[in-house]
Amino acid sequence: MNRRTFLQTTGAALAASALTPLAHSVDTPAKKRPIKKAVNLGMVKVSGSVEDKFKAVRDAGFDGIELNLPDADLSVDIINQAKAASGLDVAGIICTPHWKFPLSDPDPAKRERTVIGLQQALTQGGEIGCTRVLLVPGVVNKQVDYLQCWQRAIEGIKRCTDAAEKAKCHIAIENVWNLFITNPVDAARFVDEINHPYVGWHFDIGNCVTYGWPEHWVRILNKRIRNLHIKEYSRKKRDAEGPYKGFQVELGEGDDDWPSIMTALDEIGYQGYGILEVPGGDATRLKFLAERTDKILAS
Repeated sequence: MNRRTFLQTTGAALAASALTPLAHSVDTPAKKRPIKKAVNLGMVKVSGSVEDKFKAVRDAGFDGIELNLPDADLSVDIINQAKAASGLDVAGIICTPHWKFPLSDPDPAKRERTVIGLQQALTQGGEIGCTRVLLVPGVVNKQVDYLQCWQRAIEGIKRCTDAAEKAKCHIAIENVWNLFITNPVDAARFVDEINHPYVGWHFDIGNCVTYGWPEHWVRILNKRIRNLHIKEYSRKKRDAEGPYKGFQVELGEGDDDWPSIMTALDEIGYQGYGILEVPGGDATRLKFLAERTDKILAS
């Protein structure tokens, strides 16, 4: 399931659900953490130009926006104009070809598509003032075993480190449901084997809840974390309805123990973005998400 399908499917379920208080809320004064909040441009269901969408994100209370690049409809000029008009940062970039043409693919020509796409995304990152590009490193399946995925992904990433360094834009590897790197020890080892200052981790909090605890990942990955995806997951819905149904729960209403996660982020001194990867919507929905995120970040 790709991101667009995931967000559409999850959004349909959430639209029909009632809103309830945060499951892991605490009655303490709000804490001010050095974590800014952002959304992906694809979550913004507001009509108008790219600039209009950036302004809608700003008006909802967010600090930044995440983009999927390369994208023929999103030139550097368009992005920079929208940034200037809205005051938003580009909090992160998602490398567009990495699922369709994974670095682990047996076909070298397909792997090359993502190497080129990642290099382009890094270069564009430098041109729009973004310092993080998210990369899914590969996919394990019947044709690609774990070791092959590991070796091919590292080979492909190393081919892009010069572009990352030149653009001053980090390659941030994400934990996803790809049957690869499903524990934080392997994640840390993977980054350390590449051993480059512009390679780190994009930690998706919701993606690991089905087989682990996010606070454990935070402490083990530590300074390797370059960016965060914030989303919720319910083990109860997973067990009753299936694994992907676990994502169909509002922020703060699943099994993410946000106070523990925030404490772990405090311990490692994380300062950066928390980017929502949840179903978006109109201006009202975006404001609701910003308010929910504020509660999470203060927990």
